[in-house]
Amino acid sequence: MLSERLKNITPSVTVGISSKVKDMKASGIDVIGLSIGEPDFNVPEKAKEYGKRSLDENKTKYDLVGGILELREEICKKLLKENKVNYTPDQIVLSSGAKNSITNVLLALTNPGDEVLLPLPYWVSYSEIIKVTNAVPVEIQTKKENNFKLQKEELLAAITDKTKLIVITNPSNPTGSVYTKEELEEIASVCLEKGIYIIADEIYEKITFTENFTSVAALNEEIKDITITINGFAKCAAMTGLRLGYTASNSEIANAMCSIQSHIVSHPSLTAQYIGLGALVECEDEMQHMVDTYKKRCELITNRLDKIENIGYVKPSGAFYIFVDLSKVKENYEYTDSFSIKFCEDFLNAEKVAVVPGKSFGIDEYIRISYACDEESFLEGVNRLERYISKFI
Repeated sequence: MLSERLKNITPSVTVGISSKVKDMKASGIDVIGLSIGEPDFNVPEKAKEYGKRSLDENKTKYDLVGGILELREEICKKLLKENKVNYTPDQIVLSSGAKNSITNVLLALTNPGDEVLLPLPYWVSYSEIIKVTNAVPVEIQTKKENNFKLQKEELLAAITDKTKLIVITNPSNPTGSVYTKEELEEIASVCLEKGIYIIADEIYEKITFTENFTSVAALNEEIKDITITINGFAKCAAMTGLRLGYTASNSEIANAMCSIQSHIVSHPSLTAQYIGLGALVECEDEMQHMVDTYKKRCELITNRLDKIENIGYVKPSGAFYIFVDLSKVKENYEYTDSFSIKFCEDFLNAEKVAVVPGKSFGIDEYIRISYACDEESFLEGVNRLERYISKFI
């Protein structure tokens, strides 16, 4: 008999689509994959050298649960220099990817039945991880005119006596929206007043196209104390398969997460940790090149989308996604349950282009396109999108 919790868990839509694309390609079908949030860059060579050297030096034994000290020290330097927030190595916990970090936070802070607030649209795995830990995901409606960024009054309306946490993703997946300092201050002040912890998922913080990115924990010391920052190396250093994430939090929370992690994974792969260390120490130029490339691609894809009638999108300020509004297509589209799921299935079959249904993020009339791939692929994918939706307008 399987666990009761499995009845409420939905498999990852993005992983499922990616698997289908791989199967189609293996069968000889030419598919354009614009679904998965995976950089098309490789891990920088200098970072790889750190991993190779660690193996040559036989650094393959058990180490500290929170992560190797050298890497935690470099993360502290990075957070102080780039994010203007001061942490000590004991407040940094390395994990096997940002998903692992988020799970650690929820296990450390929530009890069964505690509510975790999720402003719509939200990354597909948040709600399922919350359910796995026996907490309750609570969606908060946001508005398109605000680029789907949470407003103070929307937050206040969602809070109950069971509210324990809120997840703020900045930059956003799927919209690419970036909160201003003033917007974050309004949200964080409510959380401070109401005693609500903040999970600040800043995994895309290096991939921003605006001059001033503000970390939640940098707002002030009181807000820092209730904030757990999630970050990692998958997006900024193209280390998706190496599975290396981290949290920055107060010492009490960090110690609790270490205690939990010690029984689940002990610590993330040492080889991955040394590669991450190399990325921080040696590869700033390579990571900046990736960001510059994403910014150029963002301009290319938005310029192309601007030429398509009867659609809209959220103008991205970071990450590498476009959240495309197909409300007018939906009006003339035949579907039974979910418009966006049916649309994405039909689009993949008809035009051999994989995108992610907005339903996965909580908003059904949208689709998400990733431009973390070569320009030719995403521009051709948009060409095929224009051709396909012309049948329904």
